Amino acid sequence: MTGHRRTGVVIATRDRRERLAVTLRHLSDLPERPEILVADNASTDGTPAMVTRDFPHVRVLTLPVNHGALARNHGARVLGTPYIAFSDDDSWWAPGALSRAADLFDAHPRLGLIAARTLVGPDAVPDPLNGLLAASPLGPAADLPGTQVLGFLACGAVVRRSAYLDAGGFHRLLFFGGEETCLAYDLAARGWGVTHCPDVVAHHHPATSARPGRPAQQRRNEVLTAWLRRPVPYALARTRVLAAEARADETARRALGQTLTRLPAALRDRRPLPPHVERAARLLEPEGTTA
Repeated sequence: MTGHRRTGVVIATRDRRERLAVTLRHLSDLPERPEILVADNASTDGTPAMVTRDFPHVRVLTLPVNHGALARNHGARVLGTPYIAFSDDDSWWAPGALSRAADLFDAHPRLGLIAARTLVGPDAVPDPLNGLLAASPLGPAADLPGTQVLGFLACGAVVRRSAYLDAGGFHRLLFFGGEETCLAYDLAARGWGVTHCPDVVAHHHPATSARPGRPAQQRRNEVLTAWLRRPVPYALARTRVLAAEARADETARRALGQTLTRLPAALRDRRPLPPHVERAARLLEPEGTTA
């Protein structure tokens, strides 16, 4: 495999054909010429046909139902490149970013995931998450590049394929919205490094309005992730906070209802973090949120 094809791109999408076409044009123009796979979540707007017609070099994985973030897992299993960059249908990678990521993975065998520096919109405004990642109290590690983190933006992440599959990929219970934290936990629990490397750059052009239901999904997934991986007192505390907010806030009420519906499954899949990862997770908590 030639050096410029070490990193492929997986895009999870559903019913956003026009936005996806823009993303595919940007990715197709990259000097690395990455292999690109679209994991289509049962679109009804003709997305697979558009990709096949207009981008014949792009592979399409047509899923029979909407798998949410798990579409990335299916794509990663199909795409055989050693490193995989994730894009959404409204994001793409800067020229040279994929080569830089591959070089970092080659040089650091324990590195499992790179959280990129993300620039937003046509003016390339730095995403506020960049500053939070760069200021992570976990600091550097001798055998890893960048700064250690336990969070990232999915459309600004590059993974070592073997590490991603070893950790199980994105968790099936979370679907979409804040699904990244659980994967970062699972990678770290398996001994893989998760770091912010600002010289790997992604571009994100999100719609001006949030998708319906996404804020509730994100709140739900914060609590479900606590039940999946964090100590019981912590998970109980996060659930109590959500329940208190649900008395006066409709989004919190929806999030609480969705959380309670999924809680039995979360308890079945519960796998507490190893002590050293739990200590790291607590270091990253805003003051006053730990139980």
